[in-house]
Amino acid sequence: MKKLLKGGTLIDPGKIKREQLDVLIEEDKIAFIAPQIAVDDAEIIDVSGAIVTPGLIDIHVHLREPGREDKETIESGTKAALAGGFTAVACMPNTNPVNDNQSVIQFILTKAAAADQARVYPIGNISQGSKGEELCEIGELVSYGAVAISDDGRPVMNAELMRRALEYSKMFDIPVIEHAEDLNLAGKGVINEGYMSTILGLPSQPGIAEDIIVDRDIRLAHYTSSHIHIAHISRRESLDIVRQAKARGIRVTCEVTPHHLTLTEDCLKTFDTNYKMNPPLRTGEDVEALIEGLVDGTIDAIASDHAPHTVQEKDVEFTLAPFGIIGLETSLPVLLTDLVESGKVTFETLIERFTTGAARVLHLSRPALEKGKIADITVIAPDFEYVINPAEFYSKSRNTPYGEKKVKGCAVMTLVNGKVLYQHPTWQPG
Repeated sequence: MKKLLKGGTLIDPGKIKREQLDVLIEEDKIAFIAPQIAVDDAEIIDVSGAIVTPGLIDIHVHLREPGREDKETIESGTKAALAGGFTAVACMPNTNPVNDNQSVIQFILTKAAAADQARVYPIGNISQGSKGEELCEIGELVSYGAVAISDDGRPVMNAELMRRALEYSKMFDIPVIEHAEDLNLAGKGVINEGYMSTILGLPSQPGIAEDIIVDRDIRLAHYTSSHIHIAHISRRESLDIVRQAKARGIRVTCEVTPHHLTLTEDCLKTFDTNYKMNPPLRTGEDVEALIEGLVDGTIDAIASDHAPHTVQEKDVEFTLAPFGIIGLETSLPVLLTDLVESGKVTFETLIERFTTGAARVLHLSRPALEKGKIADITVIAPDFEYVINPAEFYSKSRNTPYGEKKVKGCAVMTLVNGKVLYQHPTWQPG
C-alpha cells in the first residue's frame, strides 16, 4: 500500500533549505518527493502544519533487558522511542548479564525484531563483565551486530586496556564510547563539587574527574588513530579539550544530553532524586558553553541517556538513589521549547544533531529524505502545546524532572520502514 504524506514542510540536514513538499512512500522506501503529488492508489496522510524530517536516532539508551524488566523492556523502550520521535536507538551494554558476548546481542536483536517498533542497535562491552580487566572478543561482538563498544557507567580506568580497545575498534571501524569519569577523583560524589554541594552538604565529585579522562582518551585516540566518542559531555573545560582536538584532526566525537543543556545544579535545592544523574548537573556557565558547542558543531549529537528506574529505587534519600532519568519521550519537546523556541538553537541544528550527527557517530548510513531511501520518518508539530504527564508515558518508568512542564512542539507521527508506528492521539493537522 502506498502512502502519501501531504502538506508538510521538509527539513533534511543534507539539504540547504526547508521546503513544503509531499512524500510518496511505496512499501518501505521513499518513492518520490515533489510539490503537490497526486496519485489515485495511495493512503493520504495529512501532515499540514507539521515538519517532516528523517527519523531521529538516539545513540545512548538503557533498555534494561535482559535483567531489569521491571524498569524497562525492549518492547516498552522502543515504544517510548517512537512516541518521542525516534526511529532508532542504540542500547548500552550495562544489562544483567552485560552485553559482552554474542548470546546477549542475539537476545537483544531477537526481542527487538519481535517488538517490531523502533530499530535497535546494540552496543557491546569493552571489557568482560564490565570489570575493566580483560578485553571482550570485539570481532565477535561486531560480527553479531554491535555498532560500538563501551563499558558505559564504568569508565575504563586502565589506560593500557583502553589503548588496546581503541586499536581493535579501528580494525572493525567502530567507535569506542567512554563514560568520562576518573573514579578515584569522583569517589562517592553525587553532586557537582562547588557552592551548591557545600550548602547542601552532599558528597561531591570535582568536574576535573571528567576533564582528565576526556584528555587521556583523546590522547590515546590520537596515538592509535582511532575513533573515541565521549558520552554525555557536561563541562565547559571538557568541551574545550574536544574542540582543540578536533582542530588538530583527531578522531573524536561527543554527545550531550537534554538535561545538561537545560538544567543546572541549582535544581538540586529540593533534594529531588530525579535531578540526580551522572555526570551530575553542572553550573549555568557550563550549560551556556554546551549550547555554544551545539551551535558551533563541536558537539556531534544529542542523546537522551534514557535511564529508567523504579519509583521505589528513586523514592529514597538522595545519596542512596541511583543515578539517571528517562528521556526518550521528553528530549525533543524539552529542547524545542527551551532551545529552539527561545532562539538559542535553530530547528535545523537540533534536527541535524538528532539525525545525521547521531548516525555519523555510530558510522551508520546517513538518514535522509531522498528517493530510494528507507522511509524512516519523523513528523513534528512545532506549535503543538501540551503539559508533560509521566503517567501517559510508554516507558515503564516515571523518573523524570520534566513532569508537569509545559512544552511547545513534539513528534506527532513516527514511521519505520514506511509503516506508521506512532501517531499522537490528539494532534490535528492544519
